[in-house]
Amino acid sequence: MGDMANSSVDFHPKKPGMDGKACAEDFEVSLEELRALMEFRGAEALQKIQESYGDTEGLCHRLKTSPTDGLSDDPADLEKRWQVFGQNFIPPKKPKTFLQLVWEALQDVTLIILEIAAIISLGLSFYQPPGGDSEVCGNVSGGVEDEGEAEAGWIEGAAILLSVLCVVVVTAFNDWSKEKQFRGLQSRIEQEQRFAVVRNGTVLQIPVAELVVGDVAQVKYGDLLPADGVLIQGNDLKIDESSLTGESDHVRKAIDRDPMLLSGTHVMEGSGKMVVTAVGINSQTGIIFTLLGAGDMEEEKKENKKGKQDGTLENNQNKAKKQDEAVAMEMQPLKSAEGGEVEEREKKKASVPKKEKSVLQGKLTKLAVQIGKAGLVMSAITVIILMLYFVIETFVVQDRPWLTECTPIYVQYFVKFFIIGVTVLVVAVPEGLPLAVTISLAYSVKKMMKDNNLVRHLDACETMGNATAICSDKTGTLTTNRMTAVQIYIGDQHFHEIPTPQHISHHTLELLTTAISLNSAYTSKILAADKEGGLPKQVGNKTECALLGLVLDLKRDYQCVREQIPEEKLYKVYTFNSVRKSMSTVVQLPDRSFRIYSKGASEILLKKCSSILSRDGAARPFRPRDRDEMVKKVIEPMACDGLRTICVAYRDLPADPLPEWDNEADIINNLTCVAVVGIEDPVRPEVPEAIRKCQRAGITVRMVTGDNINTARAIAAKCGIIHAGDDFLCMEGKDFNRRIRNEKGEVEQERIDKIWPKLRVLARSSPTDKHTLVKGIIDSTICEQRQVVAVTGDGTNDGPALKKADVGFAMGIAGTDVAKEASDIILTDDNFTSIVKAVMWGRNVYDSISKFLQFQLTVNVVAVIVAFTGACITQDSPLKAVQMLWVNLIMDTFASLALATEPPTEALLLRKPYGRNNPLISRTMMKNILGHGVYQLIIIFTLLFVGERIFDIDSGRDAPLHAPPSEHYTIIFNTFVLMQLFNEINARKIHGERNVFDGIFSNPIFCTIVLGTFAIQIAIVQFGGKPFSCSPLNVEQWLWCLFVGVGELLWGQLISSVPTSQLKCLKEAGHGPAPDDIMDEDLAEDEEEIDHAERELRRGQILWFRGLNRIQTQMEVVSTFKRSGSFQGAVRRRSSVLSQLHDIRVVKAFRSSLYDGMEKPESRSSIHDFQAHPEFIITDSGHSIPLIDETDVDDESERSNHNHVRVHLRHGPLPPSSLPPQRPPRARYPTRQQSLPVTLNCNNNAAESRVYLTRPAHIPGPPSPLHSFETCL
Repeated sequence: MGDMANSSVDFHPKKPGMDGKACAEDFEVSLEELRALMEFRGAEALQKIQESYGDTEGLCHRLKTSPTDGLSDDPADLEKRWQVFGQNFIPPKKPKTFLQLVWEALQDVTLIILEIAAIISLGLSFYQPPGGDSEVCGNVSGGVEDEGEAEAGWIEGAAILLSVLCVVVVTAFNDWSKEKQFRGLQSRIEQEQRFAVVRNGTVLQIPVAELVVGDVAQVKYGDLLPADGVLIQGNDLKIDESSLTGESDHVRKAIDRDPMLLSGTHVMEGSGKMVVTAVGINSQTGIIFTLLGAGDMEEEKKENKKGKQDGTLENNQNKAKKQDEAVAMEMQPLKSAEGGEVEEREKKKASVPKKEKSVLQGKLTKLAVQIGKAGLVMSAITVIILMLYFVIETFVVQDRPWLTECTPIYVQYFVKFFIIGVTVLVVAVPEGLPLAVTISLAYSVKKMMKDNNLVRHLDACETMGNATAICSDKTGTLTTNRMTAVQIYIGDQHFHEIPTPQHISHHTLELLTTAISLNSAYTSKILAADKEGGLPKQVGNKTECALLGLVLDLKRDYQCVREQIPEEKLYKVYTFNSVRKSMSTVVQLPDRSFRIYSKGASEILLKKCSSILSRDGAARPFRPRDRDEMVKKVIEPMACDGLRTICVAYRDLPADPLPEWDNEADIINNLTCVAVVGIEDPVRPEVPEAIRKCQRAGITVRMVTGDNINTARAIAAKCGIIHAGDDFLCMEGKDFNRRIRNEKGEVEQERIDKIWPKLRVLARSSPTDKHTLVKGIIDSTICEQRQVVAVTGDGTNDGPALKKADVGFAMGIAGTDVAKEASDIILTDDNFTSIVKAVMWGRNVYDSISKFLQFQLTVNVVAVIVAFTGACITQDSPLKAVQMLWVNLIMDTFASLALATEPPTEALLLRKPYGRNNPLISRTMMKNILGHGVYQLIIIFTLLFVGERIFDIDSGRDAPLHAPPSEHYTIIFNTFVLMQLFNEINARKIHGERNVFDGIFSNPIFCTIVLGTFAIQIAIVQFGGKPFSCSPLNVEQWLWCLFVGVGELLWGQLISSVPTSQLKCLKEAGHGPAPDDIMDEDLAEDEEEIDHAERELRRGQILWFRGLNRIQTQMEVVSTFKRSGSFQGAVRRRSSVLSQLHDIRVVKAFRSSLYDGMEKPESRSSIHDFQAHPEFIITDSGHSIPLIDETDVDDESERSNHNHVRVHLRHGPLPPSSLPPQRPPRARYPTRQQSLPVTLNCNNNAAESRVYLTRPAHIPGPPSPLHSFETCL
């Protein structure tokens, strides 16, 4: 491993003054030495540090930094370090230039065909047949006699080329602005990532890019390390290095074992300090990135000249080119590329990221393919009919011989027919669809920023509109995450408000103060309020802040205690995680003996207490009977008030014999209880209303928390998640596990299906439970529609659940870097109401696309039929090629802009979710499309065949080849465009609403586009002349065209009067991919992914199908965005970069976006299907997770000790038959204990049968009002 990275040392651009001599003068260590040092691991690294520097302090000394106070904040010093050791920044790949994007847009097959046709047409128009007498060729060339007109023959070809250029420039500009927007989003995320460093002895949060070599950085649970460093102080530190090594086991880091910390790895447990030794392109992540081609391209060229590792480098550069946006749009500067994959699979997958297509994407692709096929058939038939008619008319009916000198004229006719055919295709294929999707998504993403939703994966925004279930955390999301201690049980007394110090014995008070001050992260503290009269500011873990606040309320100062015993002097720390549910710190007393301070969930810690401090401060025995009494009299009443209960305890241990610190179970035992504190975290005032909106919108909200069940139930009632009289379930994690697992401890889908529809609160849950629940709901087949689940999470261990969910929300404030990486959307204000806004935007995206579809398909149907029948009957399309391209521009680019930027309204939350299988085009929309199509066709055919008589003008039918434009056909073109413009207003409503002008002025873009298009149309008709085949119209003709256009609005009212329910004959269109497609996709798991449309293309059924090409270009950025956002904690492994190490043992469940294949219930059986079907096997006693009624410290709560939860890979999924979707029989049980009524209400709202039940005798004290109504399993 070391050799590999060494081999790439010369690979990096060096900053001026980076040569070793310059370093030697300023620092006693060079950049090369540090890079070589970071190649070592474990014992080798320790040995190297000892040989070269003596110890870590020696290293700090050479780097001119202090292990305790860090660097001075001197700008000159920082600048010098930047010069010598580089900046903490990996230069992104250059974006595509505008010209490159233009070139890509030109690759569109249909455009190429049009260009060829136009060039042939141009060439032929300059060709004059030899011999003046063109009568020989018959009336074929009638009209060419006029010299001026003959010279104008080139105009049509030139106009087509010009309009092609327009389309290309518009497309390229769209792509360019899209890329610019994503880069802006990326830089915003980069700026948000900050890291804690010590400078001048104070802790500062600085942007990651400002880290320099020599900085002393604080690392804590959940961090993603932004630079390489050497550990100088650590507590129980465990790191997930799988992103670099591919090994899924967590690596213990300690000063005396393995002090090397690498960038791009995750801190899974513990805390500590490190001195930064390599940043930016010199760090381990940077080395890999530069290999991937993210660094300076020139360096790569030099390297290639040297011919070093030629093949590999070539390969990587190609890959880098393919993924240029992937690297350029890396979500965070040092956060890595995708997961470590084996080289060949990388090569295959680089082009096609395997991620379940979003619902909308799937439906659109399928629809586009169908429309494309139809268009292709129509255009082919048009060309064939025109050619046959011409040949028969000329050579059979008129019986003319084929003369060589007439050949160019005949060819000109054929070219003209060909151009007509291509134009029919251009109009038929809805290449505006992908544009509309992209514009709509990009617009929504931009606006969602204002609503505190930072969208990382574009399609998450649309998926959210289909959400049917939200599994939310409690702390910080539903509650304010501002904890305060409000009750305390201390010295045998229960105080319902915080007492004065006089009420507590002095000895007890001192113990409590020291226990809280030392046994909490030193990063947690309480600062003065920002403004006068405000609340003090809580920094760090909120539960710890509540306890520190308690110390201050008791008129004591925690800072003095911490100054006496600084963090370096703590003997050992057992950090908090979701299996321990407690935190303990060991200090050595002056007499060499040890004292352990513990705090944690009260029910857990009380089980480990054997004595308790009495009123006078002396310890007395604490028996199980006392504990039960305390639970009933103190803990349950606190929990029923919605308080979280924390127990504080201690234990003294002798110095001799030295305790066996690794035997945690024996150490944290026989404790003495000091106090039990009740901490309140009030519900956010806006949450109950937000939850009510969700329930009205058909979305079930479930609370998944690590807290005590009584606390969770009380909070759920306050939020409105559960209501008195409803049929619901509240259960604990261990209960949940017991009911969903069979005798072997495996999770069974059938068992989950009996529970989840009624489950509203899951308390005392571990991250594994959360993942199991989410997976169970998604895999369930008991409802007609597959459930779409959104999940919120903040802890590192929420990663799997966030990845598994259809949409993962991470907390922007309380969330760890790891959670943010696994998520699709980051809530920048940690507030549940922002999720409701996301639902609104998601539904709005869906509606915008439907509006656009309704508008575009009407134009498509009409234009294709007009061009086709016109061509067949009059041998010439009434709408010319250039006019068709203009219509195409209106209905594609402009309409997609106008209709895709409609702002959302509250009304969107009044309907149920659409569901995954619902068609894109509803029956109401189909009614509108066909209704308006009929109106437009009647008008246009009337004008085509009797228009000259109505307006008393010359007929434009049967015009010769280069005849001047006629008023007749200009009126048809003008009327057609005006009808589309007014129909665009109709298209704003898709659910049959009458008032189509409702809220039109709230969308200035729409108004601008409609008026702008109208103005350009006037210019084209009046001054377009020959290129647009238009002849100027007088006022009366214009008024008639306008009158017919306005008729669209009146006709729209007529259509909406026809009830859709009466039109049984209408079919819906645009369903999602059929189940068998999905099964096919699953079988193709390891082959190169081929999505639905591509498979069609491969069969050669569609030869030049424009829409898909455009879908791919428009969606490219979206997919790259997804790929780059794949659980990014992973830097692509060096082995995969250098293609030397193929053997890889890696659990990709956490990282790879590839594990999300087209997942549907039919294709999955076991509930434990991560990506390569990993299984959580819980290696604790029994099948339940060891979480008895614990009170969790919830910000930290969902954090699981990864030693207990191992992920195993299983090969191959079970056959789908192993889990038949069974709908359980209905049953009702009168008594509470027996069983859950399984009337499964698939909309997840309250069950039809309300069950009123009495409170069982064993529940003590004043129960929560909901006890009596709850259905228990």
